[in-house]
Amino acid sequence: MDMSVFDLFKIGIGPSSSHTVGPMVAARRFLVEYGSLDNVIGVEAALYGSLALTGVGHATDKAVILGLMGETPQDVAPDQVDSKLAAIEAAGEIHLLGTHAVPFTAATSLLWHKSESLPEHPNGMRFTLKLADGTRVDKVYYSIGGGFIREAGEVPVPAAPGAQPVFPFDTMEQLLAHGVASGLSIPEMLRANEGVRRTDTELNEGLDRIWHVMRDCIAHGLQTTGKLPGGLDVKRRAAKLWRQAQDAKASDNRANDLPHDAVHLVSLYAMAVNEENAAGGRVVTAPTNGAAGIIPAVLRYYAEDCRPSDPVGGVRRFMLTAAAIGMLCKRNASISGAEVGCQGEVGVACAMAAAGLVAALGGTNEQIENAAEIGIEHHLGMTCDPIGGLVQIPCIERNGMGAVKAITAASLALNGDGTHFVSLDEVIETMRQTGADMQDKYKETSLGGLAVHVITVNHAAC
Repeated sequence: MDMSVFDLFKIGIGPSSSHTVGPMVAARRFLVEYGSLDNVIGVEAALYGSLALTGVGHATDKAVILGLMGETPQDVAPDQVDSKLAAIEAAGEIHLLGTHAVPFTAATSLLWHKSESLPEHPNGMRFTLKLADGTRVDKVYYSIGGGFIREAGEVPVPAAPGAQPVFPFDTMEQLLAHGVASGLSIPEMLRANEGVRRTDTELNEGLDRIWHVMRDCIAHGLQTTGKLPGGLDVKRRAAKLWRQAQDAKASDNRANDLPHDAVHLVSLYAMAVNEENAAGGRVVTAPTNGAAGIIPAVLRYYAEDCRPSDPVGGVRRFMLTAAAIGMLCKRNASISGAEVGCQGEVGVACAMAAAGLVAALGGTNEQIENAAEIGIEHHLGMTCDPIGGLVQIPCIERNGMGAVKAITAASLALNGDGTHFVSLDEVIETMRQTGADMQDKYKETSLGGLAVHVITVNHAAC
């Protein structure tokens, strides 16, 4: 498996890895790969399937424009996005890659094909350049979940011989077998695999930076009030609930100090991240933006409530192990809500967090596998039906619930010996098949489920 931990954990902006991060990367890649822009007199971007149906709510239009400007998800300043887009609309032109000006307005240059999907994935997009000689050049890309993109017909290039992983694996069964043969833990094997790409120092610095961004995201979300953008007028709740929790903790009335307070805080951490994501803030795909709150919440729970003797090393083991689970799910099923529903986002994030927590707490490889299996098993069949195409309802609360379920899964696994009936490989394959059987209206289209029911009820009441 030629995948890195930093493929699963990418720094970007909200509200969606597949609908925001991926299209931004694809738009920029299209222009970079074309080369000199001197003969370009116009540009168009056509969006298909899920990207078209929920693109406005997921800020796909904004992401495409930013990508055409040359912005990248990890470097764009979230608080400057609206002003940059407004300047383009006011001028009626865009500077491709920040240098070459061509006429552009969102109304005329972005095309939305809501009733048409491209063949390789529900998240398809076609970019077209209009040239001075009257010809056109276009390419099709797919945003396949978690910020990953693929050009139409693209075949993965095999890794060079010197870059082959020390412990190659495409299934958990293979990874467990490597562990038995080598005597190493899953995070130790993942560290060895990363060693063919970067030094140990570089790996640690990268992991620490990811955790730093996650911590900052939680902190900012726990301090920010107001309403989320998009028209639903959803209030941000994490900050208010956090203040209430802190006031109760400081109170002399110990009746307010309940046994489940730690679990309540975990939910708030996750909700804080996903409120930041819904507002277009800085987040880390983990493995997607829609599920970005679960792993940071469980990581903070580990660092603050589990009293680790080696918190820095524990966080790194957590992240390496979580990445291994995410790799398996992406390789053998999907992490795209548009492809398999929310079981591939929140379900996978829950499994990653559960496995990571077990590893950080010193669990065996078998207990890690067990925790991940529990995490996915109890999200099987979960639909992706965001109201109004926004990553808000039910997504924000769903992350809070997913974080609590991850801790429960880890506890069950740690209190067992690792033996269980359904293997992780089997449940991942079940998730793939379930996603294939699921009707498209339940896969990030906002054409079914909660999205349709709530809007219908609200309209009926008006």
